[in-house]
Amino acid sequence: MSWFEESIMARKGVAKGQALETRTITEEEQGSYPYIYTAGIDPVLTVDPGTVVSAETHDAFEGAIKSETDKPTEILNFPFLNPQNGPIYVNGAEPGDTIAVYIESIVPRGPQPRGTTVIMPEFGGLVPTFETALLTAPLPEVVRKLDITVEEGTKWNDKISLPYEPFIGTIGTAPIAEAISSLVPDYYGGNMDLPDVAPGAVVYLPVQTEGGYLFLGDCHAAQGDGELCGVAVEHPTVTTVRIDLIKNWTIRTPRLENEEFYMTVGSARPMEDAARGAYRELIRWMAADFGFDEIDAYMLLTQCGRVRLGNMVDPKYTVGASVLKSIVGIAE
Repeated sequence: MSWFEESIMARKGVAKGQALETRTITEEEQGSYPYIYTAGIDPVLTVDPGTVVSAETHDAFEGAIKSETDKPTEILNFPFLNPQNGPIYVNGAEPGDTIAVYIESIVPRGPQPRGTTVIMPEFGGLVPTFETALLTAPLPEVVRKLDITVEEGTKWNDKISLPYEPFIGTIGTAPIAEAISSLVPDYYGGNMDLPDVAPGAVVYLPVQTEGGYLFLGDCHAAQGDGELCGVAVEHPTVTTVRIDLIKNWTIRTPRLENEEFYMTVGSARPMEDAARGAYRELIRWMAADFGFDEIDAYMLLTQCGRVRLGNMVDPKYTVGASVLKSIVGIAE
């Protein structure tokens, strides 16, 4: 028996994690790519639980940066970054439910060099920004265009190649009563830039509005913890996900499950508040579904909890707190 057959998605989902139907969102079918998370946009697709969706995602710049001589500040129009596929309306989803998304595969598409990373003035983890205003002069603009293949990874230069380790940088559901930029992570998911949101993982997202309104995009071919300069190896993809719905399982912030661990996600500033939020939700999850006393879980995670830094550059920072399945067992 595979780990997925024992996953929360497979045990509690309306479709029991099964793939019952296949749909696509091509560039043509998507049409205009949204840059906000909201239920105020007409769904591009309506699906039942158990639907597998293959989406043609753009890179974070919607392909606008084409060469290493381009200047991002002259080409990009902030805040119109991180184009999203969707929204996808999930039949039966109601506030208080959870949408489960199993990431089946992420495959690069488009002509080479299909990868892009940049340094932009006043954006990044080690420079003055709008939020951290300093008199220090901004760094120069730099663009790197990179060849990416599944087999050989990202070719950084003649000596260095990075493994192809793709993940979805931005995924979430529509927030309640507001429209939020796809650059911002929060309780609904969004621009978490968390490398564990990768093929073989299940992401659990809170439903705030009828239909859930699932968005996804901003796929990365490689990224270190923190996304230090602010831009990972961005690339267009065909991303395939399996969508299910868990009724009456109410979660406050995104959660994640893979073969090895359970994770909760916090997004906030300062960074320690993101870590606090992630750990608090993990403790509450352990108490609600794994039979732990909260104080015992607090003490246990002090000894064995793990933290993954998603980004330290966005309007809010993202931290994932996790615990090994071998320690807590399988949720009932």
